[in-house]
Amino acid sequence: MTDRLPRRWLMLAVTLVLMFMGAAAQAAGPLVDTPWLRRALTSSTPPLLLDASPARQHAAGHIAGAINADFYSHGSREVDAATMQARLRAWGIADNASGQTLVIHDQGGTMLATWLFYELYRHGVAPERLRLLDGGLAAWKAAGGALVSEATPPPTPGNIRVIAAREDARARLPEFLAASGDPAGHALLEALDPPYYYGGAKFFNRGGHVPHALLSPADDYFRPDKTFKSRAELQAMLDHLGVRREQQVYSYCGGGVAASVPYFALKFLLDYPKVALYQGSQKEWLEDARELPLWSYAAPSLLRNADWLNGFSNTMLRTFSHSPISIIDVRPAEDYAKGHVPFALSLPSQRFQAALAAPEQLAALLGPAGVDPTHEAVIVSQGGLNKQAALAFALLEQLGQRKVSLLLESAEDWELRGLQLSREPTRVGARKPPLDPTIAPVDYQARPRAILMSSAALAAKPPAHGMPRVYLALGSRPPAPELPGKVVHLPYAQLLDASGRPKPAHEIWSLLAKAGLPRHAQIVCVGDDAGEAAMGYVLLRLMGFADLKLAAS
Repeated sequence: MTDRLPRRWLMLAVTLVLMFMGAAAQAAGPLVDTPWLRRALTSSTPPLLLDASPARQHAAGHIAGAINADFYSHGSREVDAATMQARLRAWGIADNASGQTLVIHDQGGTMLATWLFYELYRHGVAPERLRLLDGGLAAWKAAGGALVSEATPPPTPGNIRVIAAREDARARLPEFLAASGDPAGHALLEALDPPYYYGGAKFFNRGGHVPHALLSPADDYFRPDKTFKSRAELQAMLDHLGVRREQQVYSYCGGGVAASVPYFALKFLLDYPKVALYQGSQKEWLEDARELPLWSYAAPSLLRNADWLNGFSNTMLRTFSHSPISIIDVRPAEDYAKGHVPFALSLPSQRFQAALAAPEQLAALLGPAGVDPTHEAVIVSQGGLNKQAALAFALLEQLGQRKVSLLLESAEDWELRGLQLSREPTRVGARKPPLDPTIAPVDYQARPRAILMSSAALAAKPPAHGMPRVYLALGSRPPAPELPGKVVHLPYAQLLDASGRPKPAHEIWSLLAKAGLPRHAQIVCVGDDAGEAAMGYVLLRLMGFADLKLAAS
């Protein structure tokens, strides 16, 4: 009895070891680490190791047995099924029934491994067979893993069959174009770096980004050690951008390669249900004969010009049709009386300033004055972007106005362009059908937003949403006393050109980055007065920053 007991325990131990080694080839998710790979490579059924690095880097040093699957050397041009099948078989990839596991890696923290992962998945390799070495070769070397420079012998040709690619993995131009006009139902993630997004750099003939696209660079998905951020960190980042699971998500870049990083993270790490990669990316977009637009500002429609406003708000349109625009003139009443944009409503900036402590009082004023909360409210001021216009902008957004924008030209500029000014106050009252451009008063009912922050809220801890709170000080001097958190000082005047208008997007981005303002944070704009803080709020809205607050005092 005593002799048999140790043998039973020995058999149990051997069984557990074998089970553990078998589990090494069946990781729970697509990411594997270096200890997992070490165990898997010494198991009875080692995986096929595919190095997605460029051939030169692979030759300089690679993990023993790794096959160089340099997808980049073939280019991103689409090939037929037979060509792709021959390529995959040459790398030793067997069919899905073989039980073969594939582990993909690159140098670490790049787009090459995720691109190869995407292409293998798109061409029929079952996703449960695919693994990606987290951190790539950098993680392998950091863990003491050895490298060899001898060429790996060609593998036994595989027998995988490529019949047709998975169309649901790839977006085509027509659907991507339609998605760019529906930001509520779709999220477009641009995987290029900020200088490309803001138009300061370009791959092709024009710089900028597809309308309504969100800046989501491939580098944002990695930690400094080149491993992917945790799922919780990735989810917090996407929540911060406003990407929702019920949306159709499309990733894109310049040529369809960097876009594989957000695609991989959303689909295979976070299990977003509707994700596709737009392989044509900017190259196809810009080649289109329709001259499809690229934006440099994230929200360029926040800035309006005289031609636009005159086209959508004129006597003929307001008399015979409908103009869903409320024009708010925040200049002093005496300036308004000397001449104003037709159909502008006089609401001097002092009224907005007085409403800082109780914005609901402003709502009671706007409706009777003729401001409709369902309209686009266009703010007219002395021209350019100034503190009075910016404060009105922020307060209207706080009240829940559907859309708010700024007319960059002054009333004098309007007249110099050959457009007529009105000297009579805009009529607000009961309309006399059938044809009357009089503006009717309304009951101003909107859904307030949480933009303004009180002194007490400024001193409180930031919400537990995974993002830090950062204070952007827009005054000429750093704020005093010190605020409870990181403070970035950047006087708003540096973000405007000589005419008082916002500088080009890429110049603003360069100044923000140099000052150290993070993109993934709750940004609270502060200043010596609320107008200065509002200047920062408007400029960051223009640049597409997601979580903005305004210090109301």
